[in-house]
Amino acid sequence: MSKLYIVPTPIGNLEDMTFRAIKVLKEVDLILAEDTRTSGKLLKHYEIVTPMQSHHMHNEHKTVDSVIRRLQSGNSIALISDAGTPAISDPGFLLTRACVENAIPVECLPGATAFVPALVNSGLPNDKFVFEGFLPVKKGRQTRLQLLAEETRTMIFYESPHKLIKTLGNFVTYFGEDRMVSVSRELSKLHEETIRGTVKEVLSHFETKAPKGEIVIVIAGKK
Repeated sequence: MSKLYIVPTPIGNLEDMTFRAIKVLKEVDLILAEDTRTSGKLLKHYEIVTPMQSHHMHNEHKTVDSVIRRLQSGNSIALISDAGTPAISDPGFLLTRACVENAIPVECLPGATAFVPALVNSGLPNDKFVFEGFLPVKKGRQTRLQLLAEETRTMIFYESPHKLIKTLGNFVTYFGEDRMVSVSRELSKLHEETIRGTVKEVLSHFETKAPKGEIVIVIAGKK
């Protein structure tokens, strides 16, 4: 039966791939991959020979209709991203919405996503939280930060290493230098690290030690 499977992939450690995810990727007719070169290494590791097709933020608007037609013709398709769960700060929402609108079954498998371990090991309250993903680069950044300055729940952000210093500096300005924050990088990988402290302390750490790798920031809400 035709169905879209949303399949999480490891965020670093290949051993985090689930048995079910491997089974689905072997059985579907097609795998949509954010970067076929990156995903090709994962598929080779698990001896998955299912055909792949590129599906990323730059072409998803153009390819959604053709994917829907293929699903309607009876094919089963899996969507994967470079790492983690598709549609979480990655392509996936547009295709999922189109499937729902066309009454095509969608099934999301449980699996890896970066913000959950970062939140849990932050030591910050996790009974209520808000996931913000990436902040706007330019337009709307100041407005967003001003709004979040009043947020009382724990906040989670994704950030690239070359923008981390700027973002922590913004947090000093809008949230205050004494707000507690936790920065996790390279989760599940060999050099995994979490730095905790006030925004001022963590900023000082990364000003003297340049950050590398994928980064998740978890910051306390306003008291």
